[in-house]
Amino acid sequence: MKYPFYIIALMAALLVSCIKSEPQNSECDILEAWVEGDGLEQYFSQQTDMRVSDVPSSSEEIIFTVRNRAALPPMAVHFRITAGATITPADGSVQDFSAGPVTYTVTSEDGQWKRTYRVDFREGVLPRNHYDFEDSELSANGKYYLWFITDQNRNKNHLWSSGNEGFMIAKPNAKPEEYPTVPDDGGVEGRCVRLTTCSTGSWGKTFKKPIAAGNFYLGGFDVSHALTNTLLCTQMGTPFTKEPVKISGYYKYTPGPVFTDKDFKELPDRIDQPTIYSVLYLNHDEEGNEVMLHGDDVRTSRFIVRSAEVASLPATDEWTRFEMRFEGTTPIDAKLLANRGYNLALVFSSSKTGDTFEGAVGSTLYIDEVDISYQSDQTSEQSE
Repeated sequence: MKYPFYIIALMAALLVSCIKSEPQNSECDILEAWVEGDGLEQYFSQQTDMRVSDVPSSSEEIIFTVRNRAALPPMAVHFRITAGATITPADGSVQDFSAGPVTYTVTSEDGQWKRTYRVDFREGVLPRNHYDFEDSELSANGKYYLWFITDQNRNKNHLWSSGNEGFMIAKPNAKPEEYPTVPDDGGVEGRCVRLTTCSTGSWGKTFKKPIAAGNFYLGGFDVSHALTNTLLCTQMGTPFTKEPVKISGYYKYTPGPVFTDKDFKELPDRIDQPTIYSVLYLNHDEEGNEVMLHGDDVRTSRFIVRSAEVASLPATDEWTRFEMRFEGTTPIDAKLLANRGYNLALVFSSSKTGDTFEGAVGSTLYIDEVDISYQSDQTSEQSE
């Protein structure tokens, strides 16, 4: 059947109109990054170190952990980015990372938005014996605090995380000092970390998450689970190459006046308590798949080989020393340990049952001058 020219023209115009009416994607995120190629495995401790999956939406850095950055050859990084976006330098282009990070720019499909990422290859952070929490800074959006340590190459490493980013969803207008985890000038020496159990307001009551305990831990935070399963937000642990034996430090604690459950119902017979605990666990399973513990299994996972917890943390307004020793009889594989095959998680919280949204608004825990003793340190002392 033949159509008159004007009908064909009309149909074409309608088709173009439909195409133009579909909005273009305005997102410009890197979702995943990886390195692949023959012979590159030798530069990484684990094959899974060659891929950075589930890049947090708030991240401005993508860090690959390598054995020796100075020995790195030029290599190509591949990216998975949001639909329709473009990236420069180009995906898969060969870059020299041996001297420092390379900045990539992602532009949204509609061309209206851009994001920059620093992609870097760094040597694993050496386990430290002492953490004083002196160094903190505001997040890129200026909303909440982040903590960092400076490594041997003067890079900032955010080993420590908190649930502050999740709290931003509940109270987007809160000032940085009103978040659950903040720096404080009244430390044992210099600054310390102050953890406070906070109300999440009307948002929290609606979603049956009425409180946000102040928490502080070794690991990362993925805000994408905040509305579905908050326990998955907390990525507990970071690779360590030493076996911990003992952790000590100083704390102060004041419980909030009214203990409530997840429905914000008062439970007058309960008094809030803080918690401090740590676990060492295998970060790969038998098939070589990466293992990361979260708030739902950090105390129960079959991959845990050592654990420690402070048995009692009485309320006190004076700096008080705490100590916990690791227990467990599972043999530690020395070679696997040296190759970053174990993660250490160390957790502080102002409400022990805050993960189930039970606690007392106003409960406040201060932490400072934390020391970690390792098996290798004790062995060296005994041999001298």
